[in-house]
Amino acid sequence: MLKKIILSASAVAVISGTVCTTVSAVNRYSAKDLKSLGNALLCREEINPEMDVTGDNNVDAFDLTAMRKTFVPTGEFSESSHEVTEENVKYTGRNYYDGKTAWLIQSGSAVEFKVNAKSAEVTIKGDGSENHEEKYRPRYAVIVDGEVIIDECLSENSKTVSLFDGETARTAEVKVIHLSEANNGAVGVSEIKTVSDFAVPVAPVNEKDLRIEFIGDSITCAYGVEGKSAYDNFTTATENFMKSYAYLTAEKLNADYSAVSYSGHGIISGYSNDGEINTASLVPPYYKNYGSMPIYAKPWDFEKKPNDVVVINLGTNDSSYVSKDFDARKQDFIDGYVDFLETVRSCNPDAYIICTLGIMGGEDEYILIEQAVEKFGDDRTMCYKSPIQNQADGIGSDWHPSETTQQKNAYILADKICNALGIESDQIGLDVASDAEYSIRFDEKTGATASTYFSDYDKSFWINMVNGGAGDDSIEAVVSGIGLKKGGSYNLSFEISTVKGEEIPVIMRSADGSEVYFSDVFTGTGEKSSFETEITMEKDCPNAEIVFQVGGKDSYNVTLYNLRLEKIR
Repeated sequence: MLKKIILSASAVAVISGTVCTTVSAVNRYSAKDLKSLGNALLCREEINPEMDVTGDNNVDAFDLTAMRKTFVPTGEFSESSHEVTEENVKYTGRNYYDGKTAWLIQSGSAVEFKVNAKSAEVTIKGDGSENHEEKYRPRYAVIVDGEVIIDECLSENSKTVSLFDGETARTAEVKVIHLSEANNGAVGVSEIKTVSDFAVPVAPVNEKDLRIEFIGDSITCAYGVEGKSAYDNFTTATENFMKSYAYLTAEKLNADYSAVSYSGHGIISGYSNDGEINTASLVPPYYKNYGSMPIYAKPWDFEKKPNDVVVINLGTNDSSYVSKDFDARKQDFIDGYVDFLETVRSCNPDAYIICTLGIMGGEDEYILIEQAVEKFGDDRTMCYKSPIQNQADGIGSDWHPSETTQQKNAYILADKICNALGIESDQIGLDVASDAEYSIRFDEKTGATASTYFSDYDKSFWINMVNGGAGDDSIEAVVSGIGLKKGGSYNLSFEISTVKGEEIPVIMRSADGSEVYFSDVFTGTGEKSSFETEITMEKDCPNAEIVFQVGGKDSYNVTLYNLRLEKIR
């Protein structure tokens, strides 16, 4: 019986990474053999007798090293052509191979490979969508060693892209990625040509340890993320999945990903202009397929690459229908959401399911999602409300999230995934005050009174002092429920609009008031003015608050905007 010696994942990753960048095979072994052996050492595949290269009845890193040694340059350069199959490239997302071409169907779908050659090129194909009106043609990018060498919308049925060309051999990592969405057609990759002295010059890059699937609508597609303003109309040229919260979350967590996302689609209704139900634009009917277009409406194999986490960000479009008669339609939405959760669970039996909504509104529908998750009754299914986009962060085309908003939501989601998986989150980039509670405290003994209004839309907190009481601390605007970590450095920023010369003490302290971590005084200018500082914590504080002391003066207003406490280290 063959035995396998388990090494640390990092050690195997180093060895297998070396293989991919330096090897060339004799006839006995192929890039697929190398990939399978590496996966077996990482417990991703079963071992088989052919993996025992050294013949010692063990399958371990020594076999991987021995296999690598059989890969040597031939010394003679020749041109060769390589199919874009999973033997030669890594498929990211839902890619369909028709025997000639790998079709990158969904947002972010990609092929990735390493190549050893002195020149290499790849052929890009269109599925007919290159004939669409210009603003609806699929957008794609070709990336070599992290540098985008081409980023464009398809305009011809077939195009050859040179990856590099030189007199000496080099090793490069290549990615071809679909940047727009499945609604507007797929991008094909049909051939990789090389001039190399390696017998196997093309090999897949390594799989990652974590796999996340994102199910969503235009927000997940990164619709309009590169639009200049909210008044720009849709075009695929401003849709860039690499700037979506989904892609950025996967990057932060070093995870493989796939996406199933369609603009305007929902759970029980797609976007509706007139408040009538739109059943032509639903995600659930297409979830089990590669894509929605008839040519790609083929069953997806969930078992081949099982997901560890599935994120559902749907309901924004449903709200255009549900909100028109909320009481009568809310139960249909809850029932439809539960049905979809059952579908997702059946396809992903071991995954954590994380549901969210809120970037473009839909607060009422989010409450229904909470009810659906509770009704579903699965302890590996959870939900959280995404913060609504802030105008201060910019707005993309047709009021869609900007790049800044997408990035902020990636930080939030990455933290939620870490918590679900039991991984310690570094919280870097996270606004730890995003879910904080805004309230007012006043000392009734001094007669202090004030009224307030909080707007979730632009994160503004308006305070009107009627009777200011005896001093600054007679009225306190409080931002509470903030968790801080020992050794963490945080950037505190906000804007305040108040009368010129008004001095407002700003304090960050423990909720019980026993410890003060920061204090300063903000002076009003008569206009909206900004404040920013950095705070480093010397100890943990699971329940901190930021206090603005605004008492001591009658009949004046203070408005706090865009408070953010971002962990930067």
